[in-house]
Amino acid sequence: MSSALSVDSVLQQVDRSFEESVGRLCDLLRIPSISTDPAYKGDVRRAADWLVRELTDLGFDASVRETGGHPAVVAHHPGPNKNQGGGDDVPHILYYGHYDVQPAEPLELWNSPPFEPVIVEAEHGRRLVARGAVDDKGQVMTFIEAFRAWHAVHGTLPIRVTVLLEGEEETGSPSLLPFLKANAEELKADVCVITDTNSWNIETPAITTRLRGLMYIEATLFGPSHDLHSGMFGGAVLNPINALTRILGQIHDDEGRVQFPGFYDDVAEASEEEKAMWRGLGFDESAFLAGVGLTTPVGEAGRTALERLWSRPTCDINGIWGGYTGAGAKTVIAAKASAKLSCRLVPGQDPQKILAGVKAFLEARTPKDGRWEIQTFGMSPGVQVPTDSPYLRAAMTGLGDVYTNKPALIGSGGSIPVGGYIREALGFDSIFVGFGLEDDRIHSPNEKFELKCLHNGIRSHAAMLARFAALAS
Repeated sequence: MSSALSVDSVLQQVDRSFEESVGRLCDLLRIPSISTDPAYKGDVRRAADWLVRELTDLGFDASVRETGGHPAVVAHHPGPNKNQGGGDDVPHILYYGHYDVQPAEPLELWNSPPFEPVIVEAEHGRRLVARGAVDDKGQVMTFIEAFRAWHAVHGTLPIRVTVLLEGEEETGSPSLLPFLKANAEELKADVCVITDTNSWNIETPAITTRLRGLMYIEATLFGPSHDLHSGMFGGAVLNPINALTRILGQIHDDEGRVQFPGFYDDVAEASEEEKAMWRGLGFDESAFLAGVGLTTPVGEAGRTALERLWSRPTCDINGIWGGYTGAGAKTVIAAKASAKLSCRLVPGQDPQKILAGVKAFLEARTPKDGRWEIQTFGMSPGVQVPTDSPYLRAAMTGLGDVYTNKPALIGSGGSIPVGGYIREALGFDSIFVGFGLEDDRIHSPNEKFELKCLHNGIRSHAAMLARFAALAS
């Protein structure tokens, strides 16, 4: 079987069966696989079982695999046999995605129930609205539906394929690295394709070559033994909320630089070639800000927006609380105050070293009679992908078979822990190719996936399969 000649009929099958593909995605979206909430544990497993059934129907040896938390899905396809032009020399690609989703709250801000997918008309045609529509169930279905089209036309896939789908990505992937290490031999492949990123825009596909890592903590400052009356004790005793907010206000200097000790020690400047490429993308910072209701850029001084997002580390306060926050008045000095902090890290930074710097920063500012309790929720390194890989070039060519615009090589401010974990545990690189858009409202109410993006994503994976297969010839 010559994959280069056979792909046209596969793309036609993608087009013919697209409405059925949308229907299957809707079936998956109806399962509320919220990994962070124990109340949805059964639904998380139900989603894993659903995916196993779908992959088994496509000729995969698929199973639900236990981890220390929510289960993973692992599936293997042998690819074409010798009578179909295959053999042991065909490429072997690992495909990664996640089937868990974020909580849907605040529910009152959704225009429709988050786990009852709806299709609405919008600027770019039809769009699908539901929790998980793009992050990451819709993106996972782009490659599963591409497998389906190849299977329908040829009865097989043109390469060997392993699929790994996890159920804990939205909680920091705590079980992923141990699972990869424990199953390294089984998961061995030439390269990993990860579909959990964005296109540059709806007409321009992209491969993400830089992703930031993550160090995420919850810090609690304890003071009095119990809540106190602010009239009887205010001004005479430690107030943890006052102290915490004062300390957090020292994280950034007037130039927007993070003040944790050693924070920038291992940060390398982006190359001039990369910066020139980013300038050539025509990024509109004013439109970027306007899309979220803002007008004024902030961040590290002397940097462009894309530099700040893609090549510089950051620290943000993600939540802060303490004392009385209900309706009306309750005059208390709280016994404790808490904040959640996330640091987005660039390649080269060690999350453990950054954590040590954060702890040192907080401890150096501990008020008398105060003490800290720190919980860690996420620790993953940043990733930089080599751009000279034959697999990356094949993916670029496959995208070019579907889109008119040339694929862009971009960075991402987000974190996808699996990229670094795969390099650490399995020893090979990843290709980050996704089909989301900046305005897809991931993690927010009314998350959506443009059906044009879903369609192009399925077609792109079908074309990339053929281009990967051509590397064997």
